[in-house]
Amino acid sequence: MRIGHGYDVHALVTNRKLVLGGVHVPFDKGLQGHSDADVLIHAVCDACLGAAGMGDIGQHFPDTDESFKNIDSRLLLRKVSQLLKTRSLQLGNLDCTILAQAPKLSTYLNQMKLNLAEDLQAAVENVNIKATTTEGLGFIGEQNGMAAHAVVLLTKTS
Repeated sequence: MRIGHGYDVHALVTNRKLVLGGVHVPFDKGLQGHSDADVLIHAVCDACLGAAGMGDIGQHFPDTDESFKNIDSRLLLRKVSQLLKTRSLQLGNLDCTILAQAPKLSTYLNQMKLNLAEDLQAAVENVNIKATTTEGLGFIGEQNGMAAHAVVLLTKTS
């Protein structure tokens, strides 16, 4: 078994759509980044890569590479899933937390969970996603950004 932790943060800006866990969430701001800036998927990628001892998302998908400009982060997660296979690793379980003051995310969490399970080729019951606020504190509470944490357990395939 191998355990990894991932963390990502992006600023909220106008004129960008908000994508979390591969789901378009209606909101007046979106996350700034080279890709679609899906803070949840980026944290999951980092957790998986870390658990596998394969570095981080920036090493595999650098923001200096124009081929990743505005890319759907689900494509990155699928590539990470394939990298795990090269090490004979599979998802044991994944637990994530999104930190966002707004919008409320509860109605979108199930679809995010389904997306992550599909992209990681894992059972849905092995994926958990939670969302919380920071009670108005800090850059998240002031709605200047969002963050996500992910903890993953990888197991060897037979």
